[in-house]
Amino acid sequence: MIVRIMGEGQVELADSHFAELNKLDDELLAEMESGDSEGFRRTLDALLEAVRRLGRPLPDDALEPSELILPGADASLDEVREMLSDNGLIPG
Repeated sequence: MIVRIMGEGQVELADSHFAELNKLDDELLAEMESGDSEGFRRTLDALLEAVRRLGRPLPDDALEPSELILPGADASLDEVREMLSDNGLIPG
């Protein structure tokens, strides 16, 4: 799956990594619902770091359609809230 981190670029992630990412996504959703801004920031950073660590960066000139778009590290709680679906940022 091709994942874009806003403001950074794209990475290709194997489906096998989505269990780990979904766990972080669930934590992020819970922190957002409870208004835990420190936890939100910590978990968003952990989620983006996991995507960077587990994914294979695509070249900057690659024009692949992104199947998933994640907020950048500097996104606010309100900006991320606007991007959420019922399942969080990551489907599944």
